[in-house]
Amino acid sequence: MLPLIVGNWKMNTDLCQGDALVLKLRELLKGADSAEVVIAPPFTSIHHLYHLLADSPIKLAGQNIHWEKNGAYTGEISGEMLASVGCKYVIIGHSERRQYFGETDETVNKKVFATLRHSLKPIVCVGESLQEREGRKTLKKIKTQVTQALAGLGSAVKDLTIAYEPVWAIGTGKTASPQQAEEVHNSIRELLFELFDAESAKEVRIIYGGSVKADNIDELMAEPNIDGALVGGASLKAEDFARIVKFQPR
Repeated sequence: MLPLIVGNWKMNTDLCQGDALVLKLRELLKGADSAEVVIAPPFTSIHHLYHLLADSPIKLAGQNIHWEKNGAYTGEISGEMLASVGCKYVIIGHSERRQYFGETDETVNKKVFATLRHSLKPIVCVGESLQEREGRKTLKKIKTQVTQALAGLGSAVKDLTIAYEPVWAIGTGKTASPQQAEEVHNSIRELLFELFDAESAKEVRIIYGGSVKADNIDELMAEPNIDGALVGGASLKAEDFARIVKFQPR
């Protein structure tokens, strides 16, 4: 299975800026086939960018999803809507969603099932705070998040990606060392084999996020349990994101 590189644009880019970024990415990534590439633009740009990417291997993701199919949920977006505009993936439970909008492991679990119901692939984010890291509670926190987020999933876990994003490294310029990231990724891998059948568990990609840049991707991707990256700010710079996609493990 190919590594997965995901660019999370967050609340950035208007239509013109998104067009320019995608057109440049298409050119820079021409012929690049060593990773599966996904971008998660703002909802306002997805349908428009779908047409620009129609003959490109770059896939689209939603930055969020609601667990209901439709209804009186002002400001929300459903899986049916995301699928209708060409999305293949959905980012779920990002730490910014948890911090600012009250998402919990329970709502993440509901969103995972909603994503799968619409034949979309969930990218489930987990990660510890600086206080939890310094208190040596990282692995306990990650185990709780993964167990609750994937509760009741069964063999459908094979269609899921887990993104380990230490909260203290998101947007701060700090990055977990490759060794720190590998320790957590390895613990997630072991937990998956405890929770699910081996055939399904081994299909899950575990990717790293948290100030991923062009100058640290090679070392991160050299670790055996890091299967890709969830990229924030660097995904808004075409040259940087293309270099991340073309990582060279060392």
